[in-house]
Amino acid sequence: MHPHTWVALVTLLSLLTYFWMSIRVPQARSKAGIPAPAMTGDPVLERTIRAHYNTLEWLPIYLVSLWLFAIYWNELVASALGVVWIVGRIIYAVGYTAEAGKRAPGFLIQALATAVLLFGALGRIIYVLVVVGS
Repeated sequence: MHPHTWVALVTLLSLLTYFWMSIRVPQARSKAGIPAPAMTGDPVLERTIRAHYNTLEWLPIYLVSLWLFAIYWNELVASALGVVWIVGRIIYAVGYTAEAGKRAPGFLIQALATAVLLFGALGRIIYVLVVVGS
């Protein structure tokens, strides 16, 4: 197996999750009868757009942290945390679209997964620099 195959697969699944969210936006537009480029007018459309955009805002933090954790710690643990992130984002998107108050559980799941990846990678990089020495 090639190095980092699992984390590469999780990366692609993450992007497919984002793509799924992008498809939900025109579906919500069509259902609400609101043509592009309008962004307001229907609460479900507005929440669908926010879930999609918020995921885009988190992708750089998550993806960089995912890969650095895989490189500096463990690919399988990184991949598992990536799957947790995906599940969290799906729960977030479905909940948020239904009602704004239902977004919190999914947000918390993905934020915790991202925090472990981010601070785990950061901690390991600092350890390598300070203790091991470049």
